[in-house]
Amino acid sequence: MLFTIVQYSIVLALCGVAIIYLFVIVFSHSPREPFPSELTYLTADSGPRNLPLVLTAPATLKLSVVIPCYNETQRLGPMLEEAIAHLEAHYRSDYELILVDDGSSDGTIAYALEFAKNVGLAPNILKCVKLERNRGKGGAVKHGLMHCSGKYALFADADGASKFSDVDRLVEAAYVTEPAIAIGSRAHMVNTDAVVKRSFVRNFLMYSLHTLVYVFGIREIKDTQCGFKLFNRAAVAKVLPNLHTERWIFDVEILILARRLAVPIREVGISWHEVGGSKVDLARDSINMAIDLVVIRMAYLLGVYKDNKGVDLKKLE
Repeated sequence: MLFTIVQYSIVLALCGVAIIYLFVIVFSHSPREPFPSELTYLTADSGPRNLPLVLTAPATLKLSVVIPCYNETQRLGPMLEEAIAHLEAHYRSDYELILVDDGSSDGTIAYALEFAKNVGLAPNILKCVKLERNRGKGGAVKHGLMHCSGKYALFADADGASKFSDVDRLVEAAYVTEPAIAIGSRAHMVNTDAVVKRSFVRNFLMYSLHTLVYVFGIREIKDTQCGFKLFNRAAVAKVLPNLHTERWIFDVEILILARRLAVPIREVGISWHEVGGSKVDLARDSINMAIDLVVIRMAYLLGVYKDNKGVDLKKLE
């Protein structure tokens, strides 16, 4: 009788593992290869030019700023204005802006190129990449980072919610030769008006996501979702090739990968304010983020996701 119970327990356990594995396989992500046109960019003074690849090309600039966009003509202007003012003052002739248009239908690229002309931006600083098919924010961010020219690469949300001058503090935090990541954090603002005055639903979902992230092992990072993260070039090459998730929760997978690959992460407090016009559907996307978070964690535990595609840039020198 005892032997039969043990047998049943083993069978049930194996069935449970099989069901979990099947769930992970069904909901896991497999990023598509870029189309040829996505390996080129437009700039205000010329037609398509080829993008470099971080894995094979050396840095030629100090800072790259990747801006993922989806129908951002209403919010992009103030963000670009603030960013360009700071970059021209502190990184003049040593930076680039890579705008990755994730299938917009409102003329985001045309708007950005016209903006660059109107403010007299030097040629070849603003580089616009058009994705033929929508990939999601994570896919747009990965594409921009993998094809940047900077020694440091920041991705910044198009809404301009983060104070752009805080990029200097992130660069300082990642100023090492080994792979390193510096992430903007709003954790110090949790009791300020910027957070308190957000809607109850938005704050509830935010804390629920933080709880899930904590349960799944990211406990030392207080703010995983701030859209203001910086990588040195070595970290881009080591971490980003392994990124699978292309939707909103991609930030968490980056942090999980960094921990698995022993890439240090420094959390840096930044100034931030709420900006309207978010593309997040709170109900739908919160459910998708929760599912993706479970899938990410289980996929690495079960070996469905691998983390061996990165490159040590020192070995290429």
